[in-house]
Amino acid sequence: MNFYCVELPYKADSAHFYAVLADLPWAIWLDSGGLSRYDILTAVPQRTLVQDASSRQSDPYAWIRRELGEKTEPVEGIPFAGGALGYWGYDSAKRVFGLKNNAFCPNELPDLEIGIYDWALVLDHKQHTAHVVSHQRFSETASLLQLILGRLQSNPQLPADDFRVLGDVSSSFSLSGYAQAFAQVQNYLQAGDCYQINLAQCFSAAATGDALGAYIELRSLCPAPYSAYLSFPQAKILCSSPERFLNVQKGIVSTMPIKGTRPRSNDPLQDKKYAEELRIHPKDRAENLMIVDLMRSDLSKSCLPGSVRTPRLFEVESYANVHHLVSTVEGRLADGHDALDVLQNCLPGGSVTGAPKKRAMQIINQLEPFPRGIYCGAIGYVGFDGNMDTNIAIRTMAYANNEIRFWAGSGIVADSEMAAEYQETLDKALPMFKLIRKYGKAT
Repeated sequence: MNFYCVELPYKADSAHFYAVLADLPWAIWLDSGGLSRYDILTAVPQRTLVQDASSRQSDPYAWIRRELGEKTEPVEGIPFAGGALGYWGYDSAKRVFGLKNNAFCPNELPDLEIGIYDWALVLDHKQHTAHVVSHQRFSETASLLQLILGRLQSNPQLPADDFRVLGDVSSSFSLSGYAQAFAQVQNYLQAGDCYQINLAQCFSAAATGDALGAYIELRSLCPAPYSAYLSFPQAKILCSSPERFLNVQKGIVSTMPIKGTRPRSNDPLQDKKYAEELRIHPKDRAENLMIVDLMRSDLSKSCLPGSVRTPRLFEVESYANVHHLVSTVEGRLADGHDALDVLQNCLPGGSVTGAPKKRAMQIINQLEPFPRGIYCGAIGYVGFDGNMDTNIAIRTMAYANNEIRFWAGSGIVADSEMAAEYQETLDKALPMFKLIRKYGKAT
């Protein structure tokens, strides 16, 4: 089947395009917020996979590989024209390490939700273009494309924003509870079990209404290059992640781990001071290097021997609420390996576990009184062409059954201070707290 490509008038803000797709099944919006080149929108998958507690013995990677089928040739300037798209939750990776959920959450999300999509709307913010594209792998796609084009060529309007938060925010940790968990982490670090352990809080509040308006507000409060909104049957996912997890393009694999955080300041001099302090601080650089080494090891499982390298170390990237310390690790896929191998070997990212990864995850499983679910998993795609792009699902909210949840963590090392680490979790969660306040009863 020939490659399908129809150009539409470009819009700098893809929110208006998503508005006409939002009511369709499994509608997804990979949203760069104008901070990177592409936005990708799609809906109505031909196949779906939902992996929950009753299906954890199945192999989702084998299923996805079968459904993707024979690889297509990449199309220049089109990052995704169909393939697997959705989320791989943190808990989906526990099976690899022989871990079970010790905690229970009444609104626990599926470990993994993936759709096989045969079309996408791709906005290119560099070329100022918008294209509906498809490999037309399925017989139903032709009629679906006519429906999609009719919607996208209409005059889209954003829906009324009726989202409301109905109560106060509660946390999985009290301050004293966090302090106790922090002390236990320190015991493990002093005993040599780990070099670093990421400890997170989970926040939740009762809510009602359509979450799309809340996501549009979140992306204005906290614009980030790897954001996403997923409208799935089990939950709505609101993500404003600053962190790319894994990217595979023409056999080149890259990851950009974040480790090291400082708050932003409205005072330009103080803001610059925070950024410079982060760039040169020995503790932050050491923590970042630990995760770089872990990711080098994980990539080596799927990459050619000797091809894994670190072209950039300790770069400061600044976002709406925080500065982050970011490094880049790259490698080349070995023969017989594909993007799904890379994802399976690397999930979850080392920046959200600690090192060594397996022992850190065991300790996290013991100490955190909640399942992480989608938090610290990955959102993104693996295309029919074999290319992949995923984020790490941090700065992420899950809305299901009239409850909205969000998480924030920090990497703890031997010389960490409890109060500073606790405050870091609050700094990272700040845009989500702002969102809750905007939609709370006081407003």
